[in-house]
Amino acid sequence: MPVDAEERRERLLWLLREREKPVSGGNLAELLGVSRQVVVHDIAILRAKGEDIMATPQGYVLFTGMKRKPCKVFAVRHTPEEIEDELKTIIIYGGKVLDVIVEHPLYGELRGMLMLASLADLQEFMTKYRSYEAKPLSALTGGVHLHSVEADNEQRLLTIEEELRKKNYLLDEA
Repeated sequence: MPVDAEERRERLLWLLREREKPVSGGNLAELLGVSRQVVVHDIAILRAKGEDIMATPQGYVLFTGMKRKPCKVFAVRHTPEEIEDELKTIIIYGGKVLDVIVEHPLYGELRGMLMLASLADLQEFMTKYRSYEAKPLSALTGGVHLHSVEADNEQRLLTIEEELRKKNYLLDEA
């Protein structure tokens, strides 16, 4: 017997609450016995109802009720060729790169969810970046962008800041 839409959406929320890591739309579709397009539709409806569901390159994640670690926003600038090194620097010193943010003159703040916590995540991201031949959001702002970075403790965030400064990725505060 088919599950009604409301019941399916409740199950979708339950599936997201039960997982600590993002779940792909394809995986959710398989678990719910529907198409990926139905999942995308359901996610849109749940967001419109106020659910804090974020789409990341690894899949969907529900932020409501998640334990938050210390977080810092870094203002950085670099060339497209330095993207991998910048992200790798953050990751190897214990950071999780949550997003990339740029300020667009027409649209205001544009945010891309990254959720990069490991070198494997970074490798997957860079493979996609190269295969899509896409320009990074920072191309809209001459390389200037922000990253929200999460870490287990404040000291790791300070170390990340120091390492980004050594590589001249941090924007000057002067």
